[in-house]
Amino acid sequence: MTSGTARMRPRRAAVFSLHTSPLEQPGTGDAGGMNVYIAQTSTRLAERGVEVEIFTRATSSEVPPVAELAPGVTVRHVVAGPFEGLDKNELPAQLCAFAAGALRAEARHEPGFYDLVHSHYWLSGQVGWLARERWGVPLVHTAHTLAKVKNASLAAGDAPEPRVRVLGEEQVVAEADRLVANTEVEAQDLIRLYDADPGEIATIPPGVDLRRFAPGDAAAARARFGVADDALVLAFVGRIQPLKAPDVLLRATAELLVRRPGLRSRLEVLVVGGPSGTGLERPEALRELARELGIGDVVRFLPPQGGAALADVYRAADVVAVPSYNESFGLVALEAQACGTPVVAAAVGGLPVAVADGRSGLLVDGHRTGQWAAALEAVAETGLRERLRAGTTAHAEAFSWERTTDALLETYARARRAFHSQFNTEETA
Repeated sequence: MTSGTARMRPRRAAVFSLHTSPLEQPGTGDAGGMNVYIAQTSTRLAERGVEVEIFTRATSSEVPPVAELAPGVTVRHVVAGPFEGLDKNELPAQLCAFAAGALRAEARHEPGFYDLVHSHYWLSGQVGWLARERWGVPLVHTAHTLAKVKNASLAAGDAPEPRVRVLGEEQVVAEADRLVANTEVEAQDLIRLYDADPGEIATIPPGVDLRRFAPGDAAAARARFGVADDALVLAFVGRIQPLKAPDVLLRATAELLVRRPGLRSRLEVLVVGGPSGTGLERPEALRELARELGIGDVVRFLPPQGGAALADVYRAADVVAVPSYNESFGLVALEAQACGTPVVAAAVGGLPVAVADGRSGLLVDGHRTGQWAAALEAVAETGLRERLRAGTTAHAEAFSWERTTDALLETYARARRAFHSQFNTEETA
């Protein structure tokens, strides 16, 4: 980092994550990769001397107003609407209440307390836009997912993103000082669909916690979940909703057993996660589908797993499937590969970056059952699996949260420099 960039590094950053808290367990509700992203980058920013305050909506009367995520990282629970019972699509009505809570927190400090706002998801971006104007600091925004992209590739029966979100995203893209895209594909989507200024986009891939996710004792991992040593294990990790397409894995499993009936005695499919999004409307739908397909005996459902348990899920699996209809990146794919497990993923969004096709996993064009069954069979039951396994960790090690954080700091510095230059203000840090 140059001396000029170091001088413009923020002392304190306000991070907005309105609809989901980084303290929540990923894999259910609205908690997913974004929660991991915020927790990991905030922790590493603090390790580099940047104080981080994360503002999120309080969803329980039992959570404290302020909690510590890590040394130097504070989570503020802002009361905005009823604690429970609010769907994400109802949260736009609480933007004013959330903004008021964030502004009140800042007002307790001396002027200029925060040097920068980083908002995550469009709801937070709306509040970040207001804070930018009120506090006189630059706004960096990460969308994580984009409504126009999601609506162009909906799963069967899934509901499109509402117009209020599309309009909200367009406003945030227009007002943010810097946009952080996970991949070049996302950057091009911002330019093509949202008329974003290419000069204001920084493409920064997410990372993986290489200390937590690493190859380990597969036998011990299987014992943890009661999986036989000789079992052929296919795994899905993530929120149970049409967007994530766990049904694609189940249908492909049924087809695989038609092709290879002898596998039934040792095949086990682990589905790890909880209902989310439109999946909450029929929380038992995936279990019902397994029974309808005649594979209820080989499918096992586990609740969301965190920490060492999640790493053991990946180590216990022979293949991890990521069949999503859209992924801005796909942290599950990266975590699995870091543990030495090959991935079969849909060739959508950021997954072609997260998975090295033919080297650490396979990418599947589309979601047709026959294609997925063939891909899973190829990886699970041939020498290809070992060849892919040999490339998994090398690919994952190219991504780390340290690299992501370094790139964010560079982006923060550029945003501050441009902001202060634009408004002819003096940097006092």
